Amino acid sequence: MRESVQAEVLMSFVVSEELSFRIPVELRYETDDPYAVRMTFHLPGDTPVTWAFSRDLLLDGVLGPSGDGDVHIAPTGPEELADIAIRLQVTGDRALFHVRTAPVVAFLDRTDRLVPLGQERTFADFEGNLDKALKDILAEENAG
Repeated sequence: MRESVQAEVLMSFVVSEELSFRIPVELRYETDDPYAVRMTFHLPGDTPVTWAFSRDLLLDGVLGPSGDGDVHIAPTGPEELADIAIRLQVTGDRALFHVRTAPVVAFLDRTDRLVPLGQERTFADFEGNLDKALKDILAEENAG
């Protein structure tokens, strides 16, 4: 049975120290993929962009610097419940977002009620996800 948790938050898209603007971002968590959180960014004039990364990364980033590779999440200051900075990177391109901590913590709390932390394995369908991924790869190869 597929269950999910969704929330929409406003994030500041930081263009420079002098310029930022607020955008809606959808947070989504599904029991079909219990390790992942998806964020869909709705930038003005562009098609929405979705990033998926581990729920643990987001949780760790609320408490302190977290992430290697393309996603880095950290509090913006030392005070408790400072805003959260989310930096996304693809090759040389980077995007920086700031978001209030409270709605992210509320979202994570709702995901924990749906799938408690540490219980993801009981919800994960590794064979089904692997089969789907292999079918998608084969379909792309056959289409090309």
